[in-house]
Amino acid sequence: MENLTKEELITQIKTLISVDGSSVEINPNYLEYFDFDELVDIKNQLENKKVEQEAVSKEYLDHLYEKLN
Repeated sequence: MENLTKEELITQIKTLISVDGSSVEINPNYLEYFDFDELVDIKNQLENKKVEQEAVSKEYLDHLYEKLN
């Protein structure tokens, strides 16, 4: 795992949560509640969900493409 600070992890989490890849605002008090390992776990879960969503989207688009041809 790369050496990240808690602030860098929070920034990455905010970006993963956003729809368009920009950073979103999250109540800083809420994020301070989590320790470093919990933030790493949250980041990993968000990355996994993003990969799963991309796979589902690709499958759906492939299905639509096949129907149109």
